[in-house]
Amino acid sequence: MNAYVPILVLGAIAVGFAGFSVIMALIVGPKRYNRAKLEAYECGIEPAAQPMGFGRYPVKYYLTAMLFIIFDIEIVFLYPWAVHFDALGFFGLFAMGLFIFNVSVAYAYEWRRGGLSWD
Repeated sequence: MNAYVPILVLGAIAVGFAGFSVIMALIVGPKRYNRAKLEAYECGIEPAAQPMGFGRYPVKYYLTAMLFIIFDIEIVFLYPWAVHFDALGFFGLFAMGLFIFNVSVAYAYEWRRGGLSWD
């Protein structure tokens, strides 16, 4: 349990600092609100009228985001393997070869289907 005390202390300091920052910003920060400050920032252009529900995003946006997350998480599994490459031996090499093959097949499938092209 003594090994976790520094981690808990650091977490408590982080939570305390975040809470202190938010409270001080509310107390000390300016309170002069006007119409311009309450609107969304549009780079100096007058905001266009939005339909109810703020418009729709194309599904392609979400598919691209999900593909990025999936492949990013899969590639993160390469780091522990690279750190312990010598200790794993042939079994580790074979297992990582199968893993890279599976990732490559999924990547090729998405590339072939056009999931990586933005239209």
